[in-house]
Amino acid sequence: MSGPLSHIRVLDLSRIMAGPWSTQILADLGADVIKIERPEDGDDTRAWGPPFLKDKDGKPTRESGYYLSVNRGKRSVTIDLSSAQGQETVRKIAAQSDIVLENFKVGTLARYGLDYAALKAVKPDIIYCSITGFGQTGPKRDAAAYDFMIQAMGGLMSVTGERDDRPGGGPQKVGVPIVDIMTGMYATVAILAALARRAETGEGECIDIAMLDVQTAILANQAMNYLVSGREPRRTGNRHPNIQPQDVFKCADGHLVLAVGNDSQFQRFAAAIGHPELAEDPRYATNKARVDNLPDLLGILQARLGQKPLAYWLEILEREGVPSGPINTVPMVFADEQVRHRGLLKDLPHAVAGTVPLVTSPIRLANAPLAFNRPPPLLGEHTDEVFRQLGLTPPA
Repeated sequence: MSGPLSHIRVLDLSRIMAGPWSTQILADLGADVIKIERPEDGDDTRAWGPPFLKDKDGKPTRESGYYLSVNRGKRSVTIDLSSAQGQETVRKIAAQSDIVLENFKVGTLARYGLDYAALKAVKPDIIYCSITGFGQTGPKRDAAAYDFMIQAMGGLMSVTGERDDRPGGGPQKVGVPIVDIMTGMYATVAILAALARRAETGEGECIDIAMLDVQTAILANQAMNYLVSGREPRRTGNRHPNIQPQDVFKCADGHLVLAVGNDSQFQRFAAAIGHPELAEDPRYATNKARVDNLPDLLGILQARLGQKPLAYWLEILEREGVPSGPINTVPMVFADEQVRHRGLLKDLPHAVAGTVPLVTSPIRLANAPLAFNRPPPLLGEHTDEVFRQLGLTPPA
């Protein structure tokens, strides 16, 4: 392995999405991530299909697309955490690790002797990160959580989707498990901060990350819009609540996403569509004025943009430096010349399928480049290898 964390070992006791997303980032950065899974069943997401990866004969394997999306770069070891032998084995792996990440319900690992206090006893400078739905404290600390319900409880669905009075109106979840992903991102940031501090002080850390905390934090501008105005944010479909024009417009043969971000961009945009007078009109000359007079402005823009095909507008707006783009499907994303140039899709050798296509990390480091050479592991694929490497007795 290469990368800036090639000197770090991670004991991954997590499953599903948020924890594995974090440990996959650490693996991308070069860390040796040892993923502990239940014998026979493994991570729940292995069964979250279809679709499933197909083997060399075209038959479905046990590797779901969901599982494959968050487990590249890791080594899978099967251990029964409910057994005394399994618990002792995990403690021995922790003693040779730098980081432990887990997402069990509050109190579960304490019963197994695998909580922070227990693992700190065998590795005093361990960095221990716990991910839960609601955190280690508070009235909901014992409750289970999934991304969908936290999107709802954390306010995201109240500001996502079309207005109630329009076709298709009503609350919507984001099309990817964004709370899981952002929880994994925050966990990674906290772990890296703890690593940096440990390098200075020699002291480990106990990190408490809650999905509801994360979702509340990433309400971002919508939260502050409410806090400074007292007005409850509403669903506005594709319209940006603070910056205009930013919306989806119907062209003669498709749809254009327009993302004008400031007044100078609006001036260039107005000239490009043949209406330079809009940028001089006091109703539209500033962003505040455009937001205040949005219905009239959108009517003018829709009438003009609907007269020409999408390709026509994309060419003109790109030439004028006006942020805009098409609404690509997922296949179109992977066919995009920029995405292909950046190497975001890579085929890796796979023991059962021959090869497996994977989306690589977006991180690019000049002096410690990332390497992608280990596919998501088969269940228990590395049990014997890890036990030999760490000098442990294989499970009975």
